[in-house]
Amino acid sequence: MSLFKARDWWSATLGEGEEFDQGCLCVGDVDNSGTGHDKVVVGSYMGMLRIFSPHASKTIEGGQADAQLLEVQLQNAIIQVELGKFVSCSELLHLAVLHPRKLSVYSVSGTAGNVEHGDQYQLKLVYEHNLQRTACNMTYGTFGGVTGHHSLCIQSMDGMLMFFEQDSYSFGRFLPGFLLPGPLTYNPRTDSFLTVSSARELESYKYETLAVATEAESRQDPNLPLKTGGKRLTPDWVFVLGEQALDLCVPSFSHASSHIFILGERNIYCLRDNGQIHFMKKLEFNPSCFLPYASVTDGTTNLLLGNHTNMLLVYQDVTLKWASQLSFIPVAVRVANFLDVKGVVVSLSSDGHLLCSYMGTDPSFFSTPKVDAREADYEQVEAEMKKLQKFIREATRTQDILPKTDSEDDLCITTTVSSSMDNPSQALIHDINGLPVPSVTVQVKVKASSVVKSSKLSIGVQPPLAVTQEQFVLEAMGVGSSKVVVFSAFLNGHYPPADLTGDITVSYSSPTGVPKVLQSRFNLPPSLVCVACPPPKATKFKITVDTNQPPVDLSSIFREFSAKSEDKDGNSLAFQLLSGAKVTVLASKTSQRYRIQSDSFEDMWLVVKELVHRFDQHFSKLGIKDFKKSFSGPLPLEEYFLSVDKHFQLRVSAQKYQDLLSERAVQFRAIQRRLLTRFKDKTPAPLQNLDTLMDATYSQVMALAEAAEENRALLEEAFVRLRSATHLLVLLLSLWQGLTPDQTSILEATLLPLLQDTPQLGWEESCDAAVSHLLRTCLSQNPKDQATSLAQTGGSVLGLPSDTARLKKHITLLCERIGKGGRLTLASEANVQVPAQVQNLAVPGGVEPIAELAGDGEEIEVPQEATKFIKKKQPSKKTKKEKEKKEVSKEPSEANVKEEEPIKETKKEKKESSKEKKESKKESTKEPKEEAKKESKKESSSSKEKKESSKEKKEKEKEKEGKEAGDKKVSRRSSVKVKEKKKEPEAAEG
Repeated sequence: MSLFKARDWWSATLGEGEEFDQGCLCVGDVDNSGTGHDKVVVGSYMGMLRIFSPHASKTIEGGQADAQLLEVQLQNAIIQVELGKFVSCSELLHLAVLHPRKLSVYSVSGTAGNVEHGDQYQLKLVYEHNLQRTACNMTYGTFGGVTGHHSLCIQSMDGMLMFFEQDSYSFGRFLPGFLLPGPLTYNPRTDSFLTVSSARELESYKYETLAVATEAESRQDPNLPLKTGGKRLTPDWVFVLGEQALDLCVPSFSHASSHIFILGERNIYCLRDNGQIHFMKKLEFNPSCFLPYASVTDGTTNLLLGNHTNMLLVYQDVTLKWASQLSFIPVAVRVANFLDVKGVVVSLSSDGHLLCSYMGTDPSFFSTPKVDAREADYEQVEAEMKKLQKFIREATRTQDILPKTDSEDDLCITTTVSSSMDNPSQALIHDINGLPVPSVTVQVKVKASSVVKSSKLSIGVQPPLAVTQEQFVLEAMGVGSSKVVVFSAFLNGHYPPADLTGDITVSYSSPTGVPKVLQSRFNLPPSLVCVACPPPKATKFKITVDTNQPPVDLSSIFREFSAKSEDKDGNSLAFQLLSGAKVTVLASKTSQRYRIQSDSFEDMWLVVKELVHRFDQHFSKLGIKDFKKSFSGPLPLEEYFLSVDKHFQLRVSAQKYQDLLSERAVQFRAIQRRLLTRFKDKTPAPLQNLDTLMDATYSQVMALAEAAEENRALLEEAFVRLRSATHLLVLLLSLWQGLTPDQTSILEATLLPLLQDTPQLGWEESCDAAVSHLLRTCLSQNPKDQATSLAQTGGSVLGLPSDTARLKKHITLLCERIGKGGRLTLASEANVQVPAQVQNLAVPGGVEPIAELAGDGEEIEVPQEATKFIKKKQPSKKTKKEKEKKEVSKEPSEANVKEEEPIKETKKEKKESSKEKKESKKESTKEPKEEAKKESKKESSSSKEKKESSKEKKEKEKEKEGKEAGDKKVSRRSSVKVKEKKKEPEAAEG
């Protein structure tokens, strides 16, 4: 128990489902008992008026029942309650109750009881005013300096101030520049009204100014005659707050105090009566209510401030003096004097918690019990430490990006796909190529294990598949309740889908308010997109899958298609895709092979995938654990590249259409501007066929837009076919090399980095970047190249390439390296040790981008900075002669011919150096004369190279005269070779 907690003195709970606000609470001697003890008056938006006389009681129930003096149900909602002298010729306090369309003044009287039930209180209506406008709030005071009674001022929702003197209506005035009502209060010292406008400014209007201003009725009703002599209403002074005010208060507990307090959304302001600021306090929380009250220190004012963190703070001007914790957010706070204690804080919450508390520091008599001292069991502590360290290691070892879900979710999703097609079909397209389009019903059951508020269920399928309804809104569910959602899926396009799976996503909020998402997946049957048909005689594309088990009867695997098949032996089965080609599956009678053939390479994907999946299910049911499947034939890369080229050409066409549309749109707007200036001209001029040009341009724009839309539809179809071909290639690669599921998922993520194309990022550049990353890292043949690639920082921006040659070469190289035993893994990057020399290159601009393919089957050259660390040795004479011949045969026009890779040169140099070592061992036994002859030969060869290098320098000088930038590249490359050749004889001489 903390000392900084409000001490409960008396509390009550007011009704159920009622709402309260800051104007619903007031305290005072409402029954005019003359004892000086206050009563608490509370009104609610439900129309309930309650009066309490709190006193200390031992039991909460008995205390609330005894303290309640009166409870009356009024007909209208209660906006505000106030106590004052509202009846003429009477010094007694009366209760003013403000309703939306009525102002009522009541008298509360008590009659002493003769029996044990106590006193009896009555509420009598003195007078009431029916309002012509909806009221917002009110204030009261001695308007105009009149003493002995109080007048009332009501602010309506449309900005009109209505003044009442007891039982008569005085006048009404409209506030200038009004938009929304703000807090309203009366300052008796200056006889002025204070309010906050929609411009977030505090405005002060004198009562005298309001009385002589233009009458509100004459302004609003045009039938009434205008009164002359009225003045325009202007504020006496204005203070800019810069934020919306929550409440205003003008304390009148001391004649010396002349301050105005404003509670803003983030600040507290204290102004003098003339509008000058006295102080301002910036708050670090969201306030809810406040109340200035008298301070024991002269020249200061205390403030009670409630906020949305259930705190009640006490400030002395700008200094925080005390803070106490409440059990609710207060919307109204008052200070009252009761029978037993004075200065009790009365607070009210929005849902009806009424609390009378004080801020004492009652000590807590609770003391913690002594813990029996016992010796620590070091063996047990050590075992627990090892267990925790094991958990820590396992947690740090995992590389999951997403957090692991809880073992028990708030919702459970169960999906059931019907085994039969719908009758009648729900498809939007009734038939494709003469074949009816079926639909299948999917039932989703959502069961709640805890209380779940309203949730949203979304269904997603791959195009061109579609569903009858994509989104469902589920109502709130209790523990154990469930909801069932039914929809139908069908084919909605003239091309086969790349995937028959669908995703179900349920977004909801947990009981604690945390948003959560639950996902599930379902598989649609292949009979949704294909039917059985007679096998074709000739096909273009063929794929052979080998197994290690005897051949299986295909009719037992595909039971839903076997009834319509013409082959009764079960050795062949043909599928007719509703929007595609025919696919045939043939089982060998003698061997353990299966052949899939079709006229379309992409259309074979769904059949091959379903065949492999059903094989796994069939042999797992038989209990065969060593079932293996493989693919031995060559990879169909040429067929796959046809799909890549088609997709790329459509992307290029889309970009051309976009450019042409931009040009025609600019031309169309320019013609419009010309025509507009001609039409606006006072002296008409001839149009000079601008109207004809505008019509022609408009027709071109419409034709280009239609062509672009048609190209977009073709691009969507091409991307789906490309996805099918890519899935098929990944499956064949995994069967060819026996890849694990993790390696297959890496390969699939590499070749299919996008689920759909966008104008900013397409499949070609994304796939090329992913394949290049694998070639640089886990599939790199040289560890130094891999380390160099890891030291690189950043890369070029992805964009539409000029052609697909680079992508094809990278994919071909990827397949070759996987076929040579390359291991696909993402963890290899962490295992590569980067050399110290390469670490120095890991600076911006220190390493160039990797390895481009210079030719068919050739590696890309290593950056020059990396080649500095490769030691070179003297090559043999044969290689020198070959290089000299190549350099002589080079023409200046061959600017696009690439150099030989330094990697291959270093490999040849290493082989030649090993041969020279062997020769040096043999020659060590010969006479020194032969060694002298060899040295002379080396000197003569070096002199020849120097002569050749001088010739090359002359050729370079000729090439530089009158050549273009492409020729300059050739001269630079040749200069690099000359420098390398100069170094070689020097190394030989050393």
